[in-house]
Amino acid sequence: MLLSYCTNVHPAEDLEGVIRQMRDYAGSIRRAAGLEALGVGLWLPAGLARHLAASADDRAALRAVLEAEGLVLHTLNAFPYGGFHDDVVKHAVYRPTWADRARLDYTLDCAAILADLLPAGADGSISTLPLAWRHPWTEQDDDVATAAFAELSTRLEQLRQSTGRTIRVAVEPEPGCVLDTISDVAGWLGDRLSRGIDPNYVGVCVDACHLAVSFADPAAAIAEIDAAGLRVVKVQASAALHVDDPSVPAARSALAGFVEPRYLHQVRELSADGVRSADDLDAALAELPGQGPWRVHFHIPLHHRPAVPLDTTVEDLRQTVAEVARLPYGPEVHLDVETYTWSVLPDAGVGLIDGIAAELDWARRHLLRAAPAASAPLS
Repeated sequence: MLLSYCTNVHPAEDLEGVIRQMRDYAGSIRRAAGLEALGVGLWLPAGLARHLAASADDRAALRAVLEAEGLVLHTLNAFPYGGFHDDVVKHAVYRPTWADRARLDYTLDCAAILADLLPAGADGSISTLPLAWRHPWTEQDDDVATAAFAELSTRLEQLRQSTGRTIRVAVEPEPGCVLDTISDVAGWLGDRLSRGIDPNYVGVCVDACHLAVSFADPAAAIAEIDAAGLRVVKVQASAALHVDDPSVPAARSALAGFVEPRYLHQVRELSADGVRSADDLDAALAELPGQGPWRVHFHIPLHHRPAVPLDTTVEDLRQTVAEVARLPYGPEVHLDVETYTWSVLPDAGVGLIDGIAAELDWARRHLLRAAPAASAPLS
């Protein structure tokens, strides 16, 4: 697999800021990790993506800093449209939706940029949101989104013909969204393969944190994607917060430390009669009965173990990667470490550069053993 770390952990909305990220953080992380080369999963806000898609000179400037810092680009994160480090993000991260032309245009800009910056002979991937937050969402919205993905398929084929580069877009299910689970995205895309959506260009991004929050079985989830005639394009290496017994006062006190105002932290409770849900951690603490284990959408550093009674779903991540690695194209899948929550962790306990370097070291030792690399961006 092709390993990288996602730069949406760093705030930057313009080219100068992204270049500074590459020099001050990504290059420093590569050196701290003792790597000759480091994969980066770049996040480009929509305004910057539009600018770079139109400016060969500025793409060349970005390419130059990537090369100078020993960085390799195979994947982009086009889920957040912009403002991902605003004081309050919450539901804004799901806008614009795939019923808004702006979402398609942004994704096409990202595809054009990635086609120009990919290493020779490499394919690229772009992760995107699962249509929208679940409400409001109408049948008309659904039809517009279907047409947008059909147009995207056509445009990505045209891009391949004109550049020789294959770029695939990966739809990333997330709790609370229109496409909440792997079953949702496999069903939605699978049902629309006859309506112009091409599985050669549109597939699935499996975020291991989101998968674990839904209490899904990794093997069954990956098998469902395959059975739908779809491709796992990208895996986001992430772990959710887990607690076996959220009714215990010590557990509730520890969980309260993860309540914060910037990002949404959806919660699922596994009970005898199914899975209960809350749209944020503060709501879960107030409303869910706490009669079964909780999974919280809070990306925890892969190598980190919170203090008992909290835990993480890192074992689900390992199982997910192992299942994807067994697919015929498994070594070609992009594996992107996406812990964007460093700035809101209750106690990170380590600096960002050393923390991400430690995550990448953990991923190389614990994930790539089960997932042989298609090439060697990290060495």
